[in-house]
Amino acid sequence: MFKKKECVAMLLAGGQGSRLYALTQKTAKPSVSYGGKYRIIDFPLSNCINSGVDTVGVLTQYRPLLLNEYIGNGLPWDLDRTYGGVQILAPYQGQSGADWYKGTANAIWQNMEFINRYDAKYVLILSGDHIYKMDYAKMLNYHKETGADCTIAVIDVPIEEASRFGIMSTNEDGSIYKFTEKPKNPDSTKASMGIYIFTKDKLEEYLAADNEDPESVNDFGKNIIPAMLASGEKMMAYSFEGYWKDVGTIQSLWEANMDLLGESPELSLTEESWRIYSRHTAQPPQYISGGAVVENASITAGCEIYGIVRNSVLGAGVYVGKGAIVEDSVLMNGVSVADGAAVRYSILDENVSIGQNATVGEAKETADGIAVVGAGIEIAAEQKIPAGSMISEA
Repeated sequence: MFKKKECVAMLLAGGQGSRLYALTQKTAKPSVSYGGKYRIIDFPLSNCINSGVDTVGVLTQYRPLLLNEYIGNGLPWDLDRTYGGVQILAPYQGQSGADWYKGTANAIWQNMEFINRYDAKYVLILSGDHIYKMDYAKMLNYHKETGADCTIAVIDVPIEEASRFGIMSTNEDGSIYKFTEKPKNPDSTKASMGIYIFTKDKLEEYLAADNEDPESVNDFGKNIIPAMLASGEKMMAYSFEGYWKDVGTIQSLWEANMDLLGESPELSLTEESWRIYSRHTAQPPQYISGGAVVENASITAGCEIYGIVRNSVLGAGVYVGKGAIVEDSVLMNGVSVADGAAVRYSILDENVSIGQNATVGEAKETADGIAVVGAGIEIAAEQKIPAGSMISEA
C-alpha cells in the first residue's frame, strides 16, 4: 500500500471518444455505460482505491456534465476525503488567458499545482477508457525497486496485432530502449497500456520543456516518452498479465460486454477481493415472466423481461415486451423494447425506445456491422434499422 500521498493519480478523462460515434455525442467516453451497471471510469477509480491510492485528479474537457455528476464527491469509490479524495480538474483561465488542454501532456502540465499541493513523489497517469483490474501498488513497487524515472505498463499482444499499439522494445532487464507508435513492422509484442508512473521531479522537468516547444503536440506517446528515451532516462516496462480491453471503438465495447457472459467469463466482476464500485440508484428486483426465455445473458436489477433474451447484456430498468427478441446485443439503462420488436447484434444507449414490431440490426452471422442507437432516441413501430447503422440526433 502507498504511504500517505506518496503517489497521486491523474486520470485523463477528457477525450471525445469520436470512434464511439453516437454513444459519445452527449457525453465523454469514460462515462459510457458498461456491463449493465457500470461506467468505464469505474474501473480506474476502483483500481485506485483498491491499490491504496486515495488522491485522484480527474481531468475533464469534452462534455463533462454527466461525468462530473456521476463522480460527485467520490463516495461510491471511498474517495470522499477531506484531504485528497477525487477532484474534477477542468481547464481553467490563468493569467495568460483561458486554454483548453492541447494534449495529454499539456493536461497534466496545467495541473502540476494539484500534484505539488500533496507533495507527491510519484505520479500515476491513467486513461479513462480501459476495462481492467490492476494493482497499481505492485507497479509502484517495481518503479521504486528499479530506480526508474518512468515506468510504463505493457501487455503482451499477438504479433499480428502489434501494429495497432504503441510498442515498447526492451532489454532483458525490462528497460526500454525503443518506443514505436503503431509500427508497420513491430520488433516486439509489448504494447503500452497507457498507464505510466513517473518520478514527479523528472515528470515536471520534461513537461516544462515540452510546454516551451512550439513544435510539440504535447502528447505523452508522441513527445514526452520519446524525449525521455532520447535523453537516456531510465525507462522500465512493467508487464501486466490479466484482462485488459481498450474500449475506444464500437466493436471493442461490444466485445468487452460479451466477455462478461458464459460460465467462465474472461472478466469476473463478482470477486470480493477486488471489487469494482459504481454509483447506481436503487432498483426493484428484476422480473422475468413465466413465458420469457433468457439464455446466456446478464440481466440487471429493475429489468422486466417478457420476451426472448440471448447472449446479451441488459442495464438497469430495461423492458423487453412479449414476443420481442434481443440477441447478441448490449442494452443500456432504461431501454424499452416493445412487443414483437427484434434487436440483434446492436448497442442501444440509455433510454432508447424501440416501437412495436420494429427491427434493429440483424443476425450476427450475416450482419454487416453492429447497429448503434444513441441515447433517448425513439424508433417508431414497424421501423427497420439496418445492420451497421449509426442512429443519432446529429
